[in-house]
Amino acid sequence: MMPEIKITAENFESEVKNSDKPVLLDLWAEWCGPCRMLSPVISDIADEYAGKIKVGKINVDEQPQLAAMFGVESIPLVLIVKDGKTVDSSLGYRPKEQIKEFVERNL
Repeated sequence: MMPEIKITAENFESEVKNSDKPVLLDLWAEWCGPCRMLSPVISDIADEYAGKIKVGKINVDEQPQLAAMFGVESIPLVLIVKDGKTVDSSLGYRPKEQIKEFVERNL
């Protein structure tokens, strides 16, 4: 079981930029209803794709510099980062099947 990793400015380089696997990043905030709805979906994806992808969560309120780096204007925002570069993004709540398709096309 691969839990989501809390991504901060301090561990971003090692966990995301230098990851040997694609990284799914969930950018969220406590006050965001759709973010809270998406959270269990992201947890399921982390379990199902353990070993294939790494799953990180970025709280945009706690990590404003990371939010700014990704140019976040609205959340939830799900990104796929490969070799340190954002290769795909999905904005807003999506059901699990859509998130799985999003992950599959970026593996």
